Amino acid sequence: MALDQSFVGRTYPPTAPYEVGREKIREFAEAVGDANPAYTDPDAAKQLGHSDVIAPPTFVFAITFKAAGQVVADPQLGLDYSRVVHGDQKFAYTRPVRAGDRLTVTSTIEAIKSLAGNDILDIRGEVHDEAGEHVVTAWTKLVARGAEEG
Repeated sequence: MALDQSFVGRTYPPTAPYEVGREKIREFAEAVGDANPAYTDPDAAKQLGHSDVIAPPTFVFAITFKAAGQVVADPQLGLDYSRVVHGDQKFAYTRPVRAGDRLTVTSTIEAIKSLAGNDILDIRGEVHDEAGEHVVTAWTKLVARGAEEG
């Protein structure tokens, strides 16, 4: 069954603040194999004009995807998550994520499409710091595969 188009534009409440830690950034950088010293060495980050270590660009996926869980879990939307695959991810940064940031995410359903029996759900996550300043926008595309016939 196709997802309800009336959900396009629905915005969910901001998440609780996520405090970005140096160790989490280091662990993430190691996990993705990025040895950029700005991710692990505060002095290297400061030489580049940052107040502390910064996070690799895809670091924010962990908190924006978790925030998108509000959309996924919305019983009124009726999304069968057992049939969902991650289709795409994009980011548009105002500034890098830094150690010490306290970030919240507000998720909005940007589009719902049906294509070849599959539902495609686009979710925009707006990430702000505790001062309310925009840090990054993340777009997550989820594909809910259609039920197999027979």
